[in-house]
Amino acid sequence: MSTIWLYTILSVIIVSLISLIGIFVFSIKTKKLTGLILTLVAFSAGALLGDTFIHLLPEMIESGWTIITSLMIILGILIFFILEKFIRWQHCHDINCSEHHPRHLATMNFVGDGLHNLIDGMVIAGSFLVSIPLGIATTLAVIAHEIPQEIGDFAVLTHAGLNLKKALLLNFLSALLAIVGAIIVLFLSSLYPTLAPTLTRILIPLAAGGFIYIAASDLIPELHKETKPTKSLLHLLALLAGIIIMILLLKLG
Repeated sequence: MSTIWLYTILSVIIVSLISLIGIFVFSIKTKKLTGLILTLVAFSAGALLGDTFIHLLPEMIESGWTIITSLMIILGILIFFILEKFIRWQHCHDINCSEHHPRHLATMNFVGDGLHNLIDGMVIAGSFLVSIPLGIATTLAVIAHEIPQEIGDFAVLTHAGLNLKKALLLNFLSALLAIVGAIIVLFLSSLYPTLAPTLTRILIPLAAGGFIYIAASDLIPELHKETKPTKSLLHLLALLAGIIIMILLLKLG
């Protein structure tokens, strides 16, 4: 159990530190940064889909697929739909996205992103409770997704009127909820060992549903905004690279 704690806490700390990527945003020219973000979006879409269909779903089938499994996947999709629809947390993969976000939405972005990070932490912990390889694969999928997302979130906060230090601090505080989410799951599984299998049967399909929603509803539609054949091909290759990495992780595991 101590090994699981070590891997999980280290993983969510790394995920949380990604929120500080905004420090490097202003050192890159806007045009180059926009192109880089879309390539990262494509890669993260592949990583999320790869983790879902190569790691998470097979794990659920192996552990015994029931109607509850299906309902948890649907619930995972609905959770992120609710975050976007009602709490108005939205992925932003454009450094100019704040032009479409009034100042008050910076607060909503912080709240929604905090809930998202909390869920990410719980999902990572649940994955490590199943196995170390599954936890690593899920962590990498989350990291791949967090990089372009955090750049967008940072842009929303700064263009909403916050200075660099406040934007970094707010983004980092939101990211720290991933550690809180992980500790909650690990603490419950340690306090009630018989609860661990139930937690994983809930968290793994929730993660699958959430990953499918994020990849299909948020990330891939962003890629359709690029119409140039050469860049579209680059995005396709990046998406495939994300999937291939998940295949390689399966082989290594």
